[in-house]
Amino acid sequence: MEFITEYDLEGLRKRFVELGFEPYRANQVLSWLYKRFETDFEKMTDLSKVHRALLKNTFKVHSLELVQKVQASDSVKYLFKTHDGHLVESVLIFERDHLTLCLSSQVGCAVGCLFCATAKDGLIRNLSTSEIIDQYLQVQRDLSQRIRNVVFMGMGEPLANYEAVRRAVYILASPWGIDLSKRRVSISTSGLIAQIERMAKDPLMKEVNLAVSINAPSQYLRQYLMPISKTNSLEELISVLAKYPYPEDRRIMLEYVVIKGVNDSDRQAHELAKLILPYRRKFKVNLIPYNPDPSLPFERPELERVYEFQKVLRSHNISVFVRISKGIEVFGACGQLRSKRLAVLK
Repeated sequence: MEFITEYDLEGLRKRFVELGFEPYRANQVLSWLYKRFETDFEKMTDLSKVHRALLKNTFKVHSLELVQKVQASDSVKYLFKTHDGHLVESVLIFERDHLTLCLSSQVGCAVGCLFCATAKDGLIRNLSTSEIIDQYLQVQRDLSQRIRNVVFMGMGEPLANYEAVRRAVYILASPWGIDLSKRRVSISTSGLIAQIERMAKDPLMKEVNLAVSINAPSQYLRQYLMPISKTNSLEELISVLAKYPYPEDRRIMLEYVVIKGVNDSDRQAHELAKLILPYRRKFKVNLIPYNPDPSLPFERPELERVYEFQKVLRSHNISVFVRISKGIEVFGACGQLRSKRLAVLK
């Protein structure tokens, strides 16, 4: 069986021709799937019974099984199981006037950030395009309100699974697909320089929002927290980002997870300002108070300390915002609910 969500419109039209369908039937099916979020082929009533039977015998829609849903006042975390038994997470975040869905792109992660629950198991495998899109479909079908924002900030490094993520973005942003604005799709990366340069040359990917995890003002500390910095140095990363082909009205988000006693001092705030000041119009900084995990030795700072850090950056005319972490009640940080469930199963 094939997963129909692995196909874009052109690919599905070709596949339908091979199956004896008229090509336009692909448009009809994707309209049912991505406009009405109907996943039962039998209910696609503008197709004949013969067509519906052939679809049912050839394709599956869902590549994931929902195994747990945990609700909080500001978010909902969904835990899915893949066909080969792995667990992945998605988090629905309630914003003031819209919904944001945080998607995973890998099972586990190879980046190895010391403060991240996902990193503990290393990389198990990439998610397929269908597994990425199915996160959106299953969460959307659980809601009455449309999800308008998608962020690739869940489990995994999206740019290490570039092709599958790119195909998912294509489906998310295409008029025949889910039809989100490209400015409402964000890719968060730990800073894979070669892949960021690839994004910059990609007509589709350079249109989405780019967020880069910095988390330290110096190469020494960043390499300690994020071992990937050993081969993707902070200095080179900032230089590459400064050349990223955004128009003047768009900025790259520099994500800075603030960890108590590790990277939250005024001195470190001044160092960070010095690092990005030459390119300050290119960036905005998001300060994110650490979302603690009981299995990791790091703590969440007091909000007053985070606001003092922000004050220092503002004194250098840096555009900076404090983004209060949501989902603490539902183990909202990447990999936490998965880790909790795996611990129970052991």
